[in-house]
This record gives sequence, C-alpha cells and structure tokens, in this order.
Amino acid sequence: MKSKKKIISAVLFVALAALTFYVVFRGQDLGEICRSISKIQKGYLIAAALVAVSFVAAEGVVLWYLFRIVGEKVSLWSNMKYSFVGFFYSGITPSASGGQPMQLYYMAKDGHSAAAGSVVLLADAAVYKIVLVLIGIGIAVFWFDGLHTYLGGYMFLYFLGLFLNAMLVLAILAVMLNGAGMERVLLWGERLLVKIHILKPSEKRTERICGIVEQYIKTVDFLRDNWKKLILLMIFVVQQRLGVFFLTWLIYKGLGLSGTNMWVVMMLQAVIYIAVDMLPLPGSQGITELMYSALFLPVFTERYLTVSMCVTRGLNFYLLMLISAAVAVYCWWQQRIAGPRSNRRAGRNV
Repeated sequence: MKSKKKIISAVLFVALAALTFYVVFRGQDLGEICRSISKIQKGYLIAAALVAVSFVAAEGVVLWYLFRIVGEKVSLWSNMKYSFVGFFYSGITPSASGGQPMQLYYMAKDGHSAAAGSVVLLADAAVYKIVLVLIGIGIAVFWFDGLHTYLGGYMFLYFLGLFLNAMLVLAILAVMLNGAGMERVLLWGERLLVKIHILKPSEKRTERICGIVEQYIKTVDFLRDNWKKLILLMIFVVQQRLGVFFLTWLIYKGLGLSGTNMWVVMMLQAVIYIAVDMLPLPGSQGITELMYSALFLPVFTERYLTVSMCVTRGLNFYLLMLISAAVAVYCWWQQRIAGPRSNRRAGRNV
C-alpha cells in the first residue's frame, strides 16, 4: 500500500511538472530564454544557488540544535541528511505531508527514540510556521497597500494561506503541549485498530505506547524549560527564510535590472511562499508559477519574467529536489546494506 501511494505521488508530481512546463513555455522562444539565462552574471547565479542549498542545509542545523536541547547527541551530517530527505518527500506529496514521517523513520533507524524525534520535528515545524505567520502578518499590517497593488485578485489566496498556516501552528502547539490528550488519542486509535482486526490485542504494545508518551511529555517539558534557546532558534529561522526570499533579488540583479527596491522583491517572494505553502499540490507546482507571473510582471517586465521564473524556481525547488533525491537514494541504500550487515554481526555473536 505504501509503495502504491509513493508511485501515485511520484506520477502526480511528474504530471504537474510537465503541465507547468507546458503552460510556462507555451508560445515562448526557448532559444531566446536560454540565451537570456546564459547572460545572467555568474557571480549572482552562483550566489543564488548557494543560498538555495543553504536554505535546506539550515534546517539540518535547526534539527541538530533541537536534538542538543533535548539531550540527544547526533552529528550535524545526520541532521543535514534528515533535512534533505524531508525536502524531497515533502516536494512529491500533497501539502508536504510525506516529509516528516520519512524524517522520523530515518531518525528511528539511526537509533533515536520516537519521542525525541517527534518532539524535534514538531518543534521544527512549529518554529518554521510561526516565523512564516509572523512575516505574513507583518506584511499585511505594514505593507497592505503594496500587497493590494501587486496581488490584486490573489489577495484571497494570500489570506487563506496565512489563515491555514496560523491554524496549523495552533494545532501543532496543542499536540505538543497536551501529552495526556495525545495518549488518549493514541490508545483510542490502537483500540479501534484492534476492534477492526488490523492489530491483535497486546498489553505490551499498550505499555509501550504509554512509555513513549511519558518520554514525549518529559522531552516537551525539557524543551519548554529551554525557551530562551528556542527564541535564538527562531531568530536563526527568520534569517533562513529571508535568505531564500533574497534569492529572487540576486536573480534580479544578475539580469542587470534596477528600479525596484530589494525589500519589495523579497516581500513579493514571501507572499508567494505564504499563499501556496499549505495548498494540497506536490511542491505547490503550477500555482507557484502562476502567482509568480502575476506578482513579478511589473518587476521583471514581460521581457525577463519567464527567464527569472525559470532560474528562481529552478534553483529554489528543482535543483534542491535533485540534490534531495540523491540524498534520499543514499539513505535508502544505506539502510539496505545496513540490514544484512547487522544480521551477519548477530549471526557471529550467536
């Protein structure tokens, strides 16, 4: 069943990518687009690529820092691995729903407890969403006229995205801070699965669930006691988010353009992120390009709009998907060869 879902997600991802490319390049002179891309100043292009990669790598730093807060030692490389794996599976599943389960899977394979891994991932998601919501509210309050001017008919989509992100923040915080409620839900779910004969009754499993929840509550309490460290982490995440918005400005300058303020370009890119972040489309494909075309037309003009979109989207999504896919394959292969090795070691110890 899981394999079937993965295949469906991959097919949907490829289909949306193909449809997006068709819509974007329909009626365009591909030769002229390629020539325009080749004229982008290499320094700006390299800087933009580095910013894109550092965006995902920075999440690895966030995970590493959170693991240290809850008292689990883990290498920075392992957390980078979890970050890129999460980006890949988030990119190919609707509403980015597949990223965290796969991250938790590989964390467990590396020996981390389910409680610690769950808390770290929930805290990571909460910090990211809180930062996104705060940026969104700030834009709506202090730049409403500009928002109305550039967004036009897409205003509803922006506020819908902002609302959905805010609701998700509340949901994550409710799950994190209500350990007793979480235990009741898990035990109810187990009883339901036993009742419909998917699971067999097991006292050990029930005890294990209670033990995981107890450890989870202790981990959350420990995290809450270190709230000052979480504030520092939030400041780091703000810089991470601003960095990926800054990427579009680098492409703007690389094309030799001027006349639009850097903060306007960054805020427009932030608006797109907030609007599409919660939509049930793999990688938010299609709608991201549609909004980019509408919002950035006055900035890049018709001459450079498609070029800028291809490079910006190519760097902050498709390049990262290629790198993340390579990391995901490496992790999969690592687990494939780790199993036989552990079995051989166990056989020698018998």
